[in-house]
Amino acid sequence: MDIGGLPILSAIVFTPLIGALLIAFVPRERDDLVRRLALGTALVTLGLSLVVAAGFSAAQPGFQYVETADWIPAFGIQYKLGMDGLSLLLVVLTTTLTAISLLASLGPIRTRVKEYMIAFLVLEVGLIGVFLALDLFLFYIFWEIVLVPMYLIIGIWGGANRIYATLKFVLYTLVGSLLMLVAILATAFAYQAATGSWAGAFDFEQLRGFGFDPALQFLAFGAFFLAFAIKVPMFPFHTWLPDAHVEAPTAGSVILAAIMLKLGAYGFIRFSLPLYPDAAQEWAPAIIVLSLIAIVYGAILALVQPDLKKLVAYSSVSHMGFVTLGIFIFQPQGMQGAIVQMISHGLITGALFLCVGVIYERTHDRTIDKMGGLAAPTPVYAAIFGFFMLASLGLPGLAGFVGEFLVFLGTFAYSPIAAAVAVTVMILSAAYMMFMYQRIVFGELSVFLKGLGHHLTDMTRVELLTLTPLLALTVIFGVAPGILLDLIQMPVAEVLAQFGTAPAVGSVP
Repeated sequence: MDIGGLPILSAIVFTPLIGALLIAFVPRERDDLVRRLALGTALVTLGLSLVVAAGFSAAQPGFQYVETADWIPAFGIQYKLGMDGLSLLLVVLTTTLTAISLLASLGPIRTRVKEYMIAFLVLEVGLIGVFLALDLFLFYIFWEIVLVPMYLIIGIWGGANRIYATLKFVLYTLVGSLLMLVAILATAFAYQAATGSWAGAFDFEQLRGFGFDPALQFLAFGAFFLAFAIKVPMFPFHTWLPDAHVEAPTAGSVILAAIMLKLGAYGFIRFSLPLYPDAAQEWAPAIIVLSLIAIVYGAILALVQPDLKKLVAYSSVSHMGFVTLGIFIFQPQGMQGAIVQMISHGLITGALFLCVGVIYERTHDRTIDKMGGLAAPTPVYAAIFGFFMLASLGLPGLAGFVGEFLVFLGTFAYSPIAAAVAVTVMILSAAYMMFMYQRIVFGELSVFLKGLGHHLTDMTRVELLTLTPLLALTVIFGVAPGILLDLIQMPVAEVLAQFGTAPAVGSVP
């Protein structure tokens, strides 16, 4: 599908880059024009992704809108993009939240606005590219592109300890990604040695199901696992996340939690399982145990956090544990639940960080004990924050419930004991979210908040505009999860076919 002769997937990937280049030529004193250009670019990219979504066929197997061009022919490296239901959902989630994040940045970002907007748009290029790349080398390039702008966003516009947080984030991520590059090269060399040709040595569709040597599979899967586990982040590779969230600006936290954590889970589903199925089954028991630990550990730590951002960050560790658990039990319901959880977590946790940002803009503080009584001066904020609090703890009828329920179903079929451990976290989730909400919203207005006087105002129109789409999608996907399940049924069946647990196409999960 083309637009004016330009392949549409390439248009989605590189429209933000074009916007960033245009902003680079805007005079530094024209911050108003920079903001309009950045937001306009993000909205155009969102529109292009919705055009693709409108023309996408959920019943068609394989990848759609595939674009291929030789890049480094001597080694079989291609510029190859393609989309299935899984990547479609994540691309639309990325374009939606990027537009919302830039809208939320219009007021808070006052310094180096030009550089901030450029960094954010380049970040969008990398994120979308990761979800669409079908060449392993191209995937690695986009994966690394993501690192640089997020490093700058945290390191320049972050909090007091931003340098420590951003260096920790980069070092963790870089270690995993370099090992992944080694695994990609080893896989390509093994393919070339077996076939006698470099043609297709980095092509995911050629490599999938090739049947690599078990030793290579085990080691390559381990390298991919480290890169993806750090990004998720899985226990015990999670320690960079709370620091990065606390120091990042609000929009940076939104993208970090809602999109960047999904890169690891997407990598497991898209690359690790199809390329190294035998090794995946060997590694699965250990990954399931780590996932259960993350689910419980993240919830317990969230329960005792004094900082609002850290509480939401540790809740992400717990929620993403459900995602990796659902992936590695190799059950249709579990994997479908994992993908739905990825989308719902992106919407709900992104909204929670926006809610934290709203109160931070008024108080310049996130300490829970200093809050209290917000329901009276900010009733609209209290109601919206309460909605997303309930969505996060998995209230039926909202998007947060569907994914966790399907993961529970799949986990129970795999191991009732593992399911029992996971279910207990629902109680902890209710405890830490409702306890936090009760302390900051109800009761008498705290002394700290009274001291703010007329600065403690309810939500502005722009703040409402950032949260309203997320609220609507949370309700829509909670009431009609079939919208998501129809799109991911075919990708799930194709991945699980190698494990003998694929659902029949058209079956109800």
